[in-house]
This record gives sequence, structure tokens and C-alpha cells, in this order.
Amino acid sequence: MAHRRKRFGDDAEELAVRHLRAAGCRIVARNARIRYAELAIAGELDIIAMDGTTLAFVEVKAGHAGAVIGPTAPALAVGPRKQRRLRRLARAWLVMEAAPWHDAICLDVIGVTVDDAGRVRELEWIRDAF
Repeated sequence: MAHRRKRFGDDAEELAVRHLRAAGCRIVARNARIRYAELAIAGELDIIAMDGTTLAFVEVKAGHAGAVIGPTAPALAVGPRKQRRLRRLARAWLVMEAAPWHDAICLDVIGVTVDDAGRVRELEWIRDAF
């Protein structure tokens, strides 16, 4: 079961990367692992991309259409607690890495909804989500 869920998430991330590239974004990093003791934070950032001159940290969430458990849309699964965590991870990444030149930073969410047959029903990109 865990393997299938991981594959589901990986497929959603790949779809999100293709969508971002088609929109003109340049992918800086994928699945960037962070371990930063000074900020007491460890975790992973799904996608880091340049959207024009904006450095975007993108969280990808996937879900099934008509699911009775969970939020009505995958992007809604990024609640206040997850948002705080993503902000801290992004801050740590900026300290640890040589970030490309940018005018602004944003935290985006891409929600991918698929039907029972695995077909994509919706891809929702929320720019500067929080």
C-alpha cells in the first residue's frame, strides 16, 4: 500500500514539473532534502522553480476525485501547520544553497486530482498560496 501511495505522489510531482515547464518555469531542484540543525528543521521540498524572476517553492498534493475522506481538493491539504513547516524549509534551503538570482520568493501549491482510472481530472496551480 505504501509503495502505491508513493508512486501516486511521484506521478503527481512529475505531472506538476511538466506543467511548470510548459508554463515557462525553470526547475531548480526536485525533492530537495533539508537537514538544518541551527533551525531545527528537516524535511523535503517537492519542487523549487524559477517563475520568471520569482523563486517558487512548490508543494504538490494529489488526491482522488470523489474521495470521502480528506479535503475536497488536494491543494486544501496544505493547512497552517504544513505552511509553517514549508516556510521554515524554504528559509533553510535559501541559507544552505546558492539560490539563483531572484526578485521575489513565493510558496505555491499544485493540487492534482485523478479519477478511479488514473486520468487527471484537474490540475490546480495556486501561485503565492501562503
